[in-house]
Amino acid sequence: MNAPGTTATTSSKSQLAYTHLRDRIARHELSPGYRLVLQSIADELAMSVVPVREAIRRLEAEGLVTFERNVGARVAMVDAHGYVDAMQALGVVEGAATGLSATGISAADLARATEVNDHLRSLLDHFDPHAFTALNRQFHSVLFESCPNRLLLDMVHRGWAQLSGLRDSTFAFVPGRAQQSVAEHTHILDLIARRADPLEIEIAARNHRWATMQAFLDARADGAVPHQTRPRETR
Repeated sequence: MNAPGTTATTSSKSQLAYTHLRDRIARHELSPGYRLVLQSIADELAMSVVPVREAIRRLEAEGLVTFERNVGARVAMVDAHGYVDAMQALGVVEGAATGLSATGISAADLARATEVNDHLRSLLDHFDPHAFTALNRQFHSVLFESCPNRLLLDMVHRGWAQLSGLRDSTFAFVPGRAQQSVAEHTHILDLIARRADPLEIEIAARNHRWATMQAFLDARADGAVPHQTRPRETR
């Protein structure tokens, strides 16, 4: 029988390991293909492998990690088919979240999103895909974080995390997409500012996400995007 508090302690450590790994994946520190060595992670976090294993199982259920027999756990690779599925799904849930958020977005929120989009525009002449990607996330967060449906919002967060490893690649390999993206941001902001029908805002946000997907796939078909990332172990 477990000692009192053991389960709670294991659960809190599992949450810590989960948050640590998920954040590192989102920050691109663990890119697609990275091998997740349980003991190394446990040593880094000063815990046993049990909560780390539980955390990795959660990440696997969310599609952020894959497990192969005789290989172990790796940060999930996203092939063309998986990328399309993930981006289409994100377009649907993010579009819906943005549409539902529209009526709750304040003038201050709108001003903040406009400021971020202006900053994005200023990066176009001396393009930095990583900086652009980070600001792009800030822009969209302002527009969907007010979503009253918390389950839907969680699905958006999961979608962004799952695709985090490819987001820099999209703008790095298709820099021309960045300029189109800023213009589409301006259109979405205009719809929100004039209190357009939430469904129209939802469709605009969804199509914006899908346009990025299509630009990436077009570049991949032309050979501008590598088909996979070389797997590496965590250090």
